[in-house]
Amino acid sequence: MSPSAYVPALAYPFLTRWYDGVVRWTTRERHFRVRLLEQMDVRPHQQVLDVGCGTGTFALMLKQAQPSARIVGLDGDAAVLDLARRKAAVAGTEVEWRHGSALSQPFPDDSFDLAASSLVFHHLDRAAKRAALREIHRVLKPGGVLHVADWGRASNGLMRMAFLSVQILDGFSNTADNVAGLLPEFMHESGFAAACETLRLATPCGTLSIYRASKPAIPTRPSGPS
Repeated sequence: MSPSAYVPALAYPFLTRWYDGVVRWTTRERHFRVRLLEQMDVRPHQQVLDVGCGTGTFALMLKQAQPSARIVGLDGDAAVLDLARRKAAVAGTEVEWRHGSALSQPFPDDSFDLAASSLVFHHLDRAAKRAALREIHRVLKPGGVLHVADWGRASNGLMRMAFLSVQILDGFSNTADNVAGLLPEFMHESGFAAACETLRLATPCGTLSIYRASKPAIPTRPSGPS
């Protein structure tokens, strides 16, 4: 990954300790995570990957909702993974934490039934977004489904103005494709089918969207740029 491809949680490593609190108060976190969890509908014994799991909030929710499922949290930031491990220990919840890049994931092809990503893609530049989607497509089983929650196209002018606060912190180039609503297009380019936005949620920092896309049961080749 190029140095400009990824912006750490809250843009600067020294702010990581405040990440959970900021997300809680600026994204209507509980609401969007519950909706994402409901959309995923994890079944017993499924293999589930949380890409860019951060401090582990959603991975823990997944495990608590379906204890027999295997939940794997992947993140490239060792500091946030340390926080995730501590949270899991306090909760008495067992999640498999893996340190690695979303752009080159340490898993074999066709490993997971479901994949999730929360508030990750707006940290990636366009090339990295596409690379991460290709990797998620690779590690999902045929028929597997990707569920994403991230900033999307603004619902109105007020939401667009509110989103400037995120862009100032996380970068205008990284977030431009989110504002343009291009994530479903990138999903299709990466080989996914039926990519669509399923929910828009107004938050203090702009419009947060939830997306869904599936890996076809019959393999298809990604159509986007390599």
